[in-house]
Amino acid sequence: MDRVTSMRVFVRAASAGSLSAAARHLGMSPAMATKHVNALEARLGVKLFHRTTRRLSLTEAGSNYLDACQRILPEIDEAEAAAASQRVKASGLLRMNVPLSFGTRFIAPLLHGFSQQHPEVRVELGLSDALLDLIDGNWDLAIRIGRLADSPLQTRQLGDSCMKVCAAPAYLDRRGVPRTVAELAQHNCLSYTLSAMQSSSHWAFGVEGELRVAVSGDLLANNGDALLAAAVAGQGIIYQPDFIVGEALQRGELLELTLDKPVVELGGIHVLYPPDRRPPAKVRVMIDYLAQVFEHAPS
Repeated sequence: MDRVTSMRVFVRAASAGSLSAAARHLGMSPAMATKHVNALEARLGVKLFHRTTRRLSLTEAGSNYLDACQRILPEIDEAEAAAASQRVKASGLLRMNVPLSFGTRFIAPLLHGFSQQHPEVRVELGLSDALLDLIDGNWDLAIRIGRLADSPLQTRQLGDSCMKVCAAPAYLDRRGVPRTVAELAQHNCLSYTLSAMQSSSHWAFGVEGELRVAVSGDLLANNGDALLAAAVAGQGIIYQPDFIVGEALQRGELLELTLDKPVVELGGIHVLYPPDRRPPAKVRVMIDYLAQVFEHAPS
């Protein structure tokens, strides 16, 4: 039997002096009310009521237990009300896990606007390129870029992203401009270590990444901004998402290379959250806010 329900039956029966009255008030049968009280007495190992055919009266143990129940049940009601309110009112701490460069460039600047709309939500922004587990890490939501593996997590796509092969004008003047993916083998290719599409020995091309191209280089990094800085300085060629290299391309610090094979189709920008049919309001409003901002962002 549910212990809290049994306690409510007990308190109501003690107040009304009748299990039948308690049952009517709580919308259950007299037999079920009796089972709840019996279950409590069996669990506690004491009698809570003196029972006659006309009325119930509390035993000494029942009187003490009633005092305890009258303190505990309002606290349970208050806790349930506070938890339920978070489903309808956006409040509390929202923990977001976001890729480092993307979070720094695109998510952090949006949080002021979110806080203005939802002042009772506090945001903890976890910046990491590692694919952390949402459930084990107690994250409310995460942003992932690329193709998603099968998982029970709920997802919503925020936008698109694509890969670009780039280098600084100074590097290309010094080493020449590669025209084919095969020519990359003659260049200094700076690789991102957390991607299955890149390693110290190959880069993947083709929409599905089906073509493996031999490369080598003198820098490996687990962060796109580190590779960007090295490329802008003229160290070598990088193969990074447009959200990493876009501003440097616009400023002319990098030039995009056009090769004879297509770049890998990176996939979308997604928000992921635990598989809850009714996520808390703080999660819903953040997802809606991000979706609205990305929908109106310039392409």
